[in-house]
Amino acid sequence: MSLDAIKKRFVDEIKLRAYDDKYIDKNEEREIMQIAIQQGIGIDSARAALAQVCEHEGYVLESALFKLIKDQVTIAAGNDGKVDQKEFDLVFQTVKTAAQGRKNDRELKKMVVLVMEDTGMNKVKTGWFSDWYASLKRDLGMV
Repeated sequence: MSLDAIKKRFVDEIKLRAYDDKYIDKNEEREIMQIAIQQGIGIDSARAALAQVCEHEGYVLESALFKLIKDQVTIAAGNDGKVDQKEFDLVFQTVKTAAQGRKNDRELKKMVVLVMEDTGMNKVKTGWFSDWYASLKRDLGMV
């Protein structure tokens, strides 16, 4: 198979998976990477091509959203090691813009909370009589 044919098949596989929802989740990304490896494309080249196709076609890549969330949470927690509600809302708005309407608010908030929990950046500033983070997790069904 020629290099052009391999590239075309790779692009077609990406478009096929993002056809209905314009969103590539982690399972679809894994399938795409497996196809790339089977075709003799290196992982780094495949990731770069995947990101390029997604950007060109207007698809949202879930792994890119998670990386954005991690970076934003790190920045938010950077000054004092804690995330307050205002900082959480800023992270959420940034991610919501990046998601381009492909995920609803509830799913995006869950993603932010998951990243905060997984990275250990779940120390939050609370008020005297309220814990906004515990309340948010309860509302999202994550308790």
